[in-house]
Amino acid sequence: MPPSNPCRSRWPLTVLVWLAVALAAAPVRAGQAPGEGDVDLAGSRAYVFVGKTGLGHDHAVVGALQAGRIRLGATAEAGVLVFDLRTFQADTPEARKLLGLAGETDPGTRKQVDDNMLGPAVLDVARHPTATFTIHSALPAARPAAAGKTAYDLVGGFTLHGVTRPATIRAEAESVGPVVRLWGGFSIRQTDFGMKPFSKLGGVVGVADELKIFGDIRIMAGAAR
Repeated sequence: MPPSNPCRSRWPLTVLVWLAVALAAAPVRAGQAPGEGDVDLAGSRAYVFVGKTGLGHDHAVVGALQAGRIRLGATAEAGVLVFDLRTFQADTPEARKLLGLAGETDPGTRKQVDDNMLGPAVLDVARHPTATFTIHSALPAARPAAAGKTAYDLVGGFTLHGVTRPATIRAEAESVGPVVRLWGGFSIRQTDFGMKPFSKLGGVVGVADELKIFGDIRIMAGAAR
């Protein structure tokens, strides 16, 4: 299971980050039948912790994947994750609980946050509906992992808002019935992707430049090598 409050956990976050899309050996299509290495789209989620500046508020965001394939243990062409940014929602009860934020957010405030996040000033999903993590290698890592889990470094790159940056996801994998569950994360800065962090009232209220990104990814059995 993922940590109850990953934003405060001790495992390191790579401040590098979410590269030109070079799909793995077999192209991935949304809705394709799960097979060896294919991501279970219905059971996988991405989470984003958005910190506050000034008098702003911390936010927890959750979204779905559009397509995905991972080959754990691969030294090259290890896969791809495509995130459907149009599905991202801020401050759902599920996301707030998982990322360790207390309390709930009323529907009106959530809609305002969603409109700002998805609109042209931030993610601009009308022009950039997806973000893509291309995984060049997915090798076991030497660092310790929790009992029953294996640590991996997913090295590749992330394309967001039309901009590409190097990225490494540090993750832990465990077998859960017929799937391999992969939990990991990394950090980005919005300004590295040509995005301006939301603020108003001259910066009195706003969000931090850094975003902490986590993935709860379910891989169909047979992905691990």
